[in-house]
Amino acid sequence: MARFGLISSFINKLTPRTHRYSAIPADNTEPLLSNSSTPAATRRITTKTMVKISAAVLLLSAATIGYSLCPPAQKGCEQNGTCTAISKHTWGQYSPYFAAPSELSSAVPKGCKVTFAQILSRHGSRSPTADKAQVYDDLLQTLRDNVTDYAAGYEFIKDYTPPFVPDELTTYGENELVTAGALFSKRYSSLTQDKPMFVRASGSHRVIVSAEKFAQGFYSDSNHSDDILVIPEESGFNNTLDHGGCSAFEDGDGKKLGKKKQKEWMAKFVPAISDRLTKKLSGSNLDTQSIVYLMDLCPFDTITDPNAKLSPFCQIFNQDEWLSYDYYQSLEKWYVYGPGRKLAPTQGVGYVNELIARLTGQPVQDHTTTNTTLDSSDKTFPLDRKLYADFTHDNTMMTIYGALGLFKNTQNLPTDRRLSPKELDGYSSSRVVSFAARMVVEKMACDGQGDEELVRLLINDRVFPLKDCDADSLGRCKLGAFVKSQNFSQSGGDWAQCEAKEK
Repeated sequence: MARFGLISSFINKLTPRTHRYSAIPADNTEPLLSNSSTPAATRRITTKTMVKISAAVLLLSAATIGYSLCPPAQKGCEQNGTCTAISKHTWGQYSPYFAAPSELSSAVPKGCKVTFAQILSRHGSRSPTADKAQVYDDLLQTLRDNVTDYAAGYEFIKDYTPPFVPDELTTYGENELVTAGALFSKRYSSLTQDKPMFVRASGSHRVIVSAEKFAQGFYSDSNHSDDILVIPEESGFNNTLDHGGCSAFEDGDGKKLGKKKQKEWMAKFVPAISDRLTKKLSGSNLDTQSIVYLMDLCPFDTITDPNAKLSPFCQIFNQDEWLSYDYYQSLEKWYVYGPGRKLAPTQGVGYVNELIARLTGQPVQDHTTTNTTLDSSDKTFPLDRKLYADFTHDNTMMTIYGALGLFKNTQNLPTDRRLSPKELDGYSSSRVVSFAARMVVEKMACDGQGDEELVRLLINDRVFPLKDCDADSLGRCKLGAFVKSQNFSQSGGDWAQCEAKEK
């Protein structure tokens, strides 16, 4: 697969700079799951590499099944770093992808045929951002400078060197997207018989590579070629896949609320951990935030392993502590980018209006974050496709969920106690914005429904019952009712407040 260029020249040329996938013959031995992008002319896939795709699918599927439920608690394991029964699904937005529990089957209902599908995916598992990587380096150096004795099970910290490549996907993260593409192809490839899938990616390197890896998995050994439209994340460039156009939201005081809520929750669950670490890491004197940073090293170190082997950092905390960590991360997403902040859902309005345009085949109607130049061209925003794939970041996905009203009836998350995802209508950051998280919107024709199609929405393979559109027992709404239910987005949300001071 080749590297992509940004489409900054599009405004002048009305022609997107895109990435084309060359035909994939079966006589080349180029490894499929590489760590870098290479020119399309030199990247081909063989029967042997198809085995690798299948192996990746099986491996990640097995990982999902193996950790689908929280394992039984191990009493006292945190005392000597032997907590192995740890769920990888309780690490907030740093959780590797997994299929979330669903009360409704994700299979296409009997008598129905999917006629349209659109996936919105977060990038795959990555190393920490550059800023966070520095924070972790400083923390580890502080421990090396101050700890006088490492208790049994904690000795590994002394000589640990972070293997991170800041901001970039790990090999495991790349494979998550290959797997996602293969599964998406298995389910929806029939929708590309007339027109190819249309793919967009926000202009961050890890997002672009995620789109690239997804396409590898989707097309496997076919001879199909496709474009990926990369939308710049530059200031002043409207991009529905990257929030940033609302100054009141980006620069407002609302971001402080998430930190405030997290601080309140840390005061509840961290003290007991602090007492233990003070004994196990003599001389450490870690503050509350540093202890959470130490917990961060668990998911990040785990996903640097190609098979996501559990890091020893995970094993010095018990499963109940990981549930509290998951809740800690969920608070920030909720109160900064989710329904807990008034202006957050408005940041996702533009994307919802694009979704409506694709579902109905009508031009985009929006005055918020959509790019008028792109969305008015059938080259960069076609309405004649049956299959679409968009790639973005976790925070933008949260705003889109808010714009769709998915959690509009969910209570705000308290900080004096921990609520389970079941008590929060399926919400936790690990279940909705994990690494490689995806929202899929389907349109389907069903026997007995006449000419009107039904709309269904899934997040991480969980069927999410739609709201305010008279959903049936399978969580689906008629297309017209679904579109009507999106009046918040169609009216522009609270975009008028974007130039005012956030309240």
